Amino acid sequence: MPVVKLQRPKLNFGESIYLLAVAKGFLITLTHAIKSLRGKSASAKSLASSGLGVTMQYPEHRWDEHLPEYYRGAPALVTDEQGRERCVSCQLCEFICPPKAIHITPGEIPSNDPWAKVEKRPAAFEIDMIRCIYCGMCEEVCPEQAIFLRKDYLITGLNRADMVHNKEKLLAIGGVRTGLVNKWNELK
Repeated sequence: MPVVKLQRPKLNFGESIYLLAVAKGFLITLTHAIKSLRGKSASAKSLASSGLGVTMQYPEHRWDEHLPEYYRGAPALVTDEQGRERCVSCQLCEFICPPKAIHITPGEIPSNDPWAKVEKRPAAFEIDMIRCIYCGMCEEVCPEQAIFLRKDYLITGLNRADMVHNKEKLLAIGGVRTGLVNKWNELK
C-alpha cells in the first residue's frame, strides 16, 4: 500500500501570529461583558440572575420551578398504599444498569407472612449514587413499578459511604406510589 504524504498549507504572516483570531475572540467577550453589565444578557430574568451574567445564584435560587417535565433525577424505591414493598427482587434493574450502580441481595418472605404468595423480596438493595448516571433504564425495566426517578438534584454526602443509599433510605425518600401492583394482585 503506497504512503501518501500530505503537505500542510503555508500560513501568511497574519495567520501565523493569530492576531485576527485573538481580536475576534476579545471582541465577542467584550460584547457579552457589556450586555451583562447593562442587565440585558440572555435569559438573565428567567434564571433569577443578578443581572451580571446568566448564572443562577444557586443557594438563594433553585432550579425547582425551572425543571422540565422529562427531567430524570435520582432513583428511589416506593411502597404501595399499605406500606408494602413493591420490589420482588427480580434483579432486572441490577442487570440493565450500565455503570453497575445497583446491587440487590434477594431474600425470601417467611411462610407465616400474610403475603407469602410472593416468593421473594430484597434483603438488601443498594444504589451507589456516585456511580449512577441517571439514565432511567432501571425505571423502564421494572415490571412492578418499584423504582422511580424523582425530581431531586441535591444529592450530597461527606464521604463515599454517605452516597451509597441502602433499602431503608431509598424507601424513605421514595415515598408511597398509588396504583396497581402486580406483586399483590390476586389474579396473578
